[in-house]
Amino acid sequence: MQAASGYRGLDRIAPKPGVDPEIRSGIQSLLASYYPDGLVVERRRERRFPYPHLVYLTPVGEDGATPTSEPIVVIGKHLSEGGLGFFHQQPLACRQAVVSLEMANGHWFGLLIDLTWCRFTRHGWYESGGRFLRTVPTGAPLNRSRPLATTPA
Repeated sequence: MQAASGYRGLDRIAPKPGVDPEIRSGIQSLLASYYPDGLVVERRRERRFPYPHLVYLTPVGEDGATPTSEPIVVIGKHLSEGGLGFFHQQPLACRQAVVSLEMANGHWFGLLIDLTWCRFTRHGWYESGGRFLRTVPTGAPLNRSRPLATTPA
């Protein structure tokens, strides 16, 4: 794994049974792009990595594919091969969503997440997290913070 991802540290972890190899490979590539020198070993059942990056979260319906509302931007907290923890300003009304993670090289990696927990922080934000279910195709999410450019008719 080290040769493929360039990431020191993940090669020392015994692969967790039941983790989709495509998810494992994508997360390892993503982490290698942000942490080329590796990180300190953590003593948890599942290794988590700090992930202080913006993440697009697109709520989806029960089929796990149909968007139910516009994407929102959340702030990553921790990332592992099994899931993601993140901060957001408003309550989430969905149980499943597609998270779009941008790699350091500008490519995007999409995962369907089952949101399993949420808590309100004393700072007025929400902290939520969930387990990855599968990878999904994704491109660069549209930037909704600026109006779409229009061409004069």
